[in-house]
Amino acid sequence: MFGGSEGSVMSHRQITFTIADSPPSRLDKALARDVPEDASLSRTRLGRLLEQGAVRVDGAVVTDPRSRAEAGQQITVDVEEAEDSHILAEEIPLEVVFEDADLIVINKPAGMVVHPASGSPSGTLVNALLAHCGDDLSGVGGMKRPGIVHRIDKDTSGLLVVAKSDAAHHGLAKQFEKHTVERYYQALVYGVPDANDPRLRGVKGASFEPGNILKLTTQLARHRTDRQRQAVFFQGGRHAVTRARTVARLGNPEVLALMECWLETGRTHQIRVHMAHAGHALVGDPTYGGKRKLAKGAVSDAAAEAVRSFPRQALHAAVLGFDHPVTGDYVRFEAPLPGDMTNLLEAVGYDLA
Repeated sequence: MFGGSEGSVMSHRQITFTIADSPPSRLDKALARDVPEDASLSRTRLGRLLEQGAVRVDGAVVTDPRSRAEAGQQITVDVEEAEDSHILAEEIPLEVVFEDADLIVINKPAGMVVHPASGSPSGTLVNALLAHCGDDLSGVGGMKRPGIVHRIDKDTSGLLVVAKSDAAHHGLAKQFEKHTVERYYQALVYGVPDANDPRLRGVKGASFEPGNILKLTTQLARHRTDRQRQAVFFQGGRHAVTRARTVARLGNPEVLALMECWLETGRTHQIRVHMAHAGHALVGDPTYGGKRKLAKGAVSDAAAEAVRSFPRQALHAAVLGFDHPVTGDYVRFEAPLPGDMTNLLEAVGYDLA
């Protein structure tokens, strides 16, 4: 399928294939359907290549994605060698949990942004990965850059997988799109979710599954007035499902719970928004937590102060599992709670032993 040739400026690879029977009417959709799997070209990337004049149909360059596709057409796609990223590489220490030629799994500390943006142009995970991986990045989307297929919030700690090659990026993106990636989080929340709580039974979108597992099913979208926040909706927005299980009940009376949360979908701030919607906001969450106070005497004064002053949402991405996009093997990683969360849990009386 693959042939190599040299361009006038830089090397490129040449991909050739034939449009199969009963193609979609649009060329871009037909290309996405029939391009060889090992080419690792997403529909978005193919669309860009079309616009750049890198696609030939029966020898003629075609740039209109709406061009008619017909069975038997011979397709040639010229894919240039990946260019260096414009993002600055920075020598920032990283905790690498796993790494091979195609992907890297990082235990991200709280406080680190994943990708550069206007408010954080440097000091991000991507800046650090560009320095760490160097020439090992074979190119994602035509650029020598890490392939970000999911994110965790700046002030959430824990596991994140990043693609180092187009093949890995393509394969991981498909798994996240199909919601087949295993993701478990640990969170400290106010109150204790319980199937016998009549208040929680009355929360729209909340239900319980066997084993006292809280299930939250809603739509999520940007808040109507605060564009930095997400909000729960039941019409419009994006479908979101979170499940949560109580690991420990803390305080006397019980005023806190250590929860294990897992995602069926992965939306921005999903666990934080859903738990707040259920009336069990995360400790330390500055956006969705509100100014919650613990019942007087439920925990020691020192514990109450530790909860009150915790500087971030108490949320940690503890488990990440997926099919390796190149080898096909199932891989699963775990990251222990970071020091700030273990100190917090010990302060409120949870035995970590």
